[in-house]
Amino acid sequence: MPVVVLKEKCKGCKLCVSACPYTAIHMEEKKAVLDADCTHCGACIDSCEFGAIAFEGPQDRIKMDIAPFKGIYVFIEQDKKTVSKVSLELLGKARELADEFSRIGRNQLVTAILIGYDLGDMADELMHYGADHVIIVTDEPFKLYRTDIYTKAIVHIAKEKKPEILLFGATPQGRDLAPRVANRLRTGLTADCTALEISNEEGILLQTRPAFGGNIMATIVCPDNRPQMATVRPGVMKKYSRDPERTGTKEIMNVELDENDFIIRVLDIMKSTTNHSKLEDAKIIVAGGHGVRDPQGFKVLEELAEELGAKVGASRAAVDAGWIEPDHQIGQTGKTVQPDLYIACGISGSIQHLAGMARSKYVISINTDKKAPIIEASDATFIGDLSRVVPMLTKKIREYKEKNGKPTITD
Repeated sequence: MPVVVLKEKCKGCKLCVSACPYTAIHMEEKKAVLDADCTHCGACIDSCEFGAIAFEGPQDRIKMDIAPFKGIYVFIEQDKKTVSKVSLELLGKARELADEFSRIGRNQLVTAILIGYDLGDMADELMHYGADHVIIVTDEPFKLYRTDIYTKAIVHIAKEKKPEILLFGATPQGRDLAPRVANRLRTGLTADCTALEISNEEGILLQTRPAFGGNIMATIVCPDNRPQMATVRPGVMKKYSRDPERTGTKEIMNVELDENDFIIRVLDIMKSTTNHSKLEDAKIIVAGGHGVRDPQGFKVLEELAEELGAKVGASRAAVDAGWIEPDHQIGQTGKTVQPDLYIACGISGSIQHLAGMARSKYVISINTDKKAPIIEASDATFIGDLSRVVPMLTKKIREYKEKNGKPTITD
């Protein structure tokens, strides 16, 4: 909806001018005026203390009765009876949120939504990782993931059970499903979250994600509709410690399907020939930034990574320059990683990049700039040209392996 200035309420305080991320507001005769290049993002609305800026149209918010909604639900991604790592991370986060609810006097159960066919004892495993209850949808049509029938199943569950919070992984499957579910349930969705917590005052979900190209962190709420929905980046939440003694309850739900649900049919499955980089699971990462200079510079990093059994990552600057594929990008607008060892080569260390690797256990940086932000975030630093330092390091590791075998992190 377009943003409008209610001039009769405008006091000329200029708060909206400084709040606009696009510098698309100026003052005329002590009144705010929106420029032609205004994107109508709404950032100025919250800055105005006098209610002089609003979205055009009726100002009364449309609210639903949220009283019947209860519980934290997590959609579980699985492939061949193996639960995805992000789903286990979301179960762990759901447990934390349930504890936060308990502190404000509201008990919430953590429910896992498990969809598939011939699922074996997967429900028990989900309980070991934090689920209090598992809703199972199992039938032969659900053997392979298909958007339409999976959406129908989740919407059916949500309408019957009325969850207060519904979480998905920010994966290709989660990004495909979540917006469709949100649209059918007429609720909001915050995509690509990096943090979730509960507001002590209102007891609503505070959903934090990067905004404006990763330059700010925005906290978004959905106060009037339920469920509160979010997709969450892999690698940013902590997995719940597996407890084999932990138990819960199970429930099988049936979803009626008809011919209209099978507009898309899977005829064949072909394995991708692209070698995707699974940075989220990597124990060691060798990452390059603008200081790598060109694609050939990444060849040098790949040699070091091969000796260490590591994956190759990159900063946004290197990806934008076209030196390496976007699948390798680490940061607020890329992947979030938490390896045992992170080697940053020619990376200055912008706040956006640091947010993506801040949970690394041990960080080594190679940089010519002694004042680069990455230096402060490092446990050890080589000051020098990476084109010289990295080959030397690769050679030393190769020599060490010839004498002592593959090195460990502590070596």
